[in-house]
Amino acid sequence: MSHHQAGRTPSFFSLRRGLVPFRRSPIASVLAGAALLASGSLHAADGPSVAELQAEIARLKEIIAKQAISNTPAAPTAPSAGTQPGAAPAGTTVQPVKGTEPEEVDTLGAVTVRSRNRIERLQDVPLSVSVVTGKELDRLQATDIGAIAQRVSNVSWNQGNQRTSSLSIRGIGKQGQTEAQDPSVGLIVDGVNYAYNALSSSYDFTDVDAVEVTRGPQGTLLGKNTSVGVINVTTRRPSFTPDASYSLTFGQNDTVQGRFSAGGPIIDDLLAWRGTLSVSKGAGDIANLYNKDITYTNKDRVSGRVQFLLTPTKDFSARIAFDAQPRAGETTNGRTINTPTPTTYANGSVNTLTTDASVRLGRRWFTQQASYTYLNDYLNGGGQNAVNNDYQRPLVSGSNGASAELNWNLGTHTLTSITAYKDYHFNAVNDEGTPFDIYRNSGGFWNDYRQASQEIRLTSQPGGKVDYQTGLFFLDVNNSADYRRQWGNDAGAWFASASQYSTLDKDAAGRYLMQNSLDSLSMSFNSPAGLQKIRNKSAAAFAQADWHLSDDFTLTTGARYTYENRKNVASTLLKDYGNAAELNPVAVNGVQLGGFSSNSAGLLNAGNTASQLALADVAANKYFGSTISGAAGTAYNNLSATQKAQVAAAKAIRQSQIGVVFNPVEAEAFKGGLPAFVISPSYKINDNVTSYASWQYGEKAGISQVTNGVSNLVRAEKTSAFELGLKSALLDNKLILNAALFVMDIKDYQQAVRVLDVYTTNLNNDGTSYYTSATGNVPKVRAQGLEVDGVYSGLPNTQIRFAGAYNDARYKSFANSAQPVENGYSGAAPYRDVSGQALPGAAKFSFNVGIDYRLPIFGNREFHASTNTLYSSKYNSDNALSDYGWVAAKSITDIAIGIGSRNQSYDLSLVVKNAFNDNTPLLKTWNSITPAVPRWIGITLSGKL
Repeated sequence: MSHHQAGRTPSFFSLRRGLVPFRRSPIASVLAGAALLASGSLHAADGPSVAELQAEIARLKEIIAKQAISNTPAAPTAPSAGTQPGAAPAGTTVQPVKGTEPEEVDTLGAVTVRSRNRIERLQDVPLSVSVVTGKELDRLQATDIGAIAQRVSNVSWNQGNQRTSSLSIRGIGKQGQTEAQDPSVGLIVDGVNYAYNALSSSYDFTDVDAVEVTRGPQGTLLGKNTSVGVINVTTRRPSFTPDASYSLTFGQNDTVQGRFSAGGPIIDDLLAWRGTLSVSKGAGDIANLYNKDITYTNKDRVSGRVQFLLTPTKDFSARIAFDAQPRAGETTNGRTINTPTPTTYANGSVNTLTTDASVRLGRRWFTQQASYTYLNDYLNGGGQNAVNNDYQRPLVSGSNGASAELNWNLGTHTLTSITAYKDYHFNAVNDEGTPFDIYRNSGGFWNDYRQASQEIRLTSQPGGKVDYQTGLFFLDVNNSADYRRQWGNDAGAWFASASQYSTLDKDAAGRYLMQNSLDSLSMSFNSPAGLQKIRNKSAAAFAQADWHLSDDFTLTTGARYTYENRKNVASTLLKDYGNAAELNPVAVNGVQLGGFSSNSAGLLNAGNTASQLALADVAANKYFGSTISGAAGTAYNNLSATQKAQVAAAKAIRQSQIGVVFNPVEAEAFKGGLPAFVISPSYKINDNVTSYASWQYGEKAGISQVTNGVSNLVRAEKTSAFELGLKSALLDNKLILNAALFVMDIKDYQQAVRVLDVYTTNLNNDGTSYYTSATGNVPKVRAQGLEVDGVYSGLPNTQIRFAGAYNDARYKSFANSAQPVENGYSGAAPYRDVSGQALPGAAKFSFNVGIDYRLPIFGNREFHASTNTLYSSKYNSDNALSDYGWVAAKSITDIAIGIGSRNQSYDLSLVVKNAFNDNTPLLKTWNSITPAVPRWIGITLSGKL
């Protein structure tokens, strides 16, 4: 028997479960609750506090708004975020259709958010925050993180593969992609922090309640600290109210998408559940002519999530969640169309193209395959917007997770515990971009990532002079990353220099040597280290308080201290000697490879052991048939000078490709504390206008890493963000308009820089300092500008959401940037000063506009049309800021048009993505482009069961 059946007075927490007592009328329930409060009928022993009832009344008013809206399809609502299941977006003025007026219309005139761990008006949050509702995302089939980023201001999705794609806010974060490095933009899903960049890009987000973007350093309220902002995704939670919904999409490129969500009570008032299943499959727009079943960028995603809500008492609840994304493959790497390489460098000198594909593909070795040529096939996708490669494989990724969120009502406080586990697997096999057997893996990657986290948070009940939260956060990360490379039997002919190729292509023996020089050789290659064993441990204490100094003036203060212990053990070693162990060097960097010692002419050096001389004889016999007899080394010494030169050329090809190798090296650990704080006064000018200022400071952990076998510690990144903002509800609450001026200064910004290559400098020992690219610190970066977010509902049946930004993100001091490719001429400096230049990927202007139109027709039916347009001004897509890397201004428009029932039992929509087929490339280099994803059209049938 339930508590209500037993005749007990319903408790506050039981009222929250399933809303059973509100069968009559939500408005009557609110009034009844207020009357009980006024009369003192709720006893202190098992009743709520005044603050609790105030919060509950506010929540129920949101439900009223939703019910009014559900009876009034023409009424526009402002976007909201983070509401509980069954709660609704707080809206603008409701304009009921004649004959469908609810018994009372409530005007809230605000957006609700959960960015500070409690439901509150967006206008009361003294930060730059943007909100997108799950319903808006559903209408336009915006399920991946890139599509979500298109709908908020000053957030960019930087295209890569499932591991290297990244999020940036205010132009910061494009290059935060190494395994040992934290992302600049944090991602939180249902209270769980994702501490690895790849976790944001591999999967769809479905059954979403809301997405909130908070800009600036974060960490004084919850979870993991981030340096430039956080994206908080909240899915729909279990409820005691049964519901089920479905969505089926069929579209171009053999696209089939299916999503199903359902939930409800298992045991009334005690145990509820919610489950979501999502399947998305479809071909890409670019075909691989070598294997036309491989397309770029295809979709192959399956994910499931199940949640359970347990409420054994009025003061305790537990939400247990499990999610799984089985391993599947999507082809993203190699989505590149080759263009002719310029014949001159930036200084006007001639580019001899000695290593260019045009020269290599002109060699006899490759022209034997007459069906494939540089001009007709390698360039411009053979005129078919296609690629042609033999070893590119879909990139496989998969993930599993579990979390437990426990909440205790302690009367004046709520105690929250979030325990979570998340793993991630990634496997890439890549190709160099031709149908020849050059690479069997041109730079693949095997990655197994695991994180475990624990958060404990104590939150005061709102309504006092001081509202505060405080807590502890612990994170343990294990990350094994193996960069892999394997060569094929055409690799020697491809990588040979002009003189090496000429030496070896003379006869059959030379060609055999050239083939075997690299055939089947495999290694963990150095980029920046072959195999990395990364272990990060983090512990933090945080607190934040809102000091209500008057009815209109609030001061928000917060602080955090994080202690980091980060370790990394790295190595670069050969895994398989392939078909020619006899061509190995003797040793590289102290790593014994077992070869024999000879000079550049192929003559044996003094000091070879008997076994090494015997190995030389094996080579002489294998390639030239020289008889092995007499003393060790005789067969090899009997070779002609030309034959010895051919052996030397093959060995040189092999050694040049092996490059740097080193035994396991323990990098210098990053250990230390990272402070963070926020100071933000806000003043309510009137009921509809609030002003605020804020100063946020945060640090991102340094990086424990190895560069070419030498420890190369990266310092912590330090961010100070200043904001001056205004939040307003105007025109009788028909216009919500928020704006913020910001300046964000970053010291020791983490990205790729040029650093001294200690390994090569010591190896050559010729008095010259050599440099290489590695993750390091840029002394100073600044981003400054204006952000605007708004919603307008003054037009009948229409809601317009808009957001825009002016963003000037620049290097204030950066003297050791890598040279772009066009500066590859002889005599160019090993690095250059780019101080004053805009950051890569940072567009100066961006805006998006979303329009939602709904019109009741034919009784209980509704016509609807939605659109979203994202505009971005030009930006440089190249990390080295090449003059060839500029991407022109572009705009992407998505449209959905459909008809459905007003009770949401069914809906049929036509969905068009990139409706105007903007073909501006996503990325550009001086001899390639990554083409835009073309227009896509599909049909979606959805509804509630």
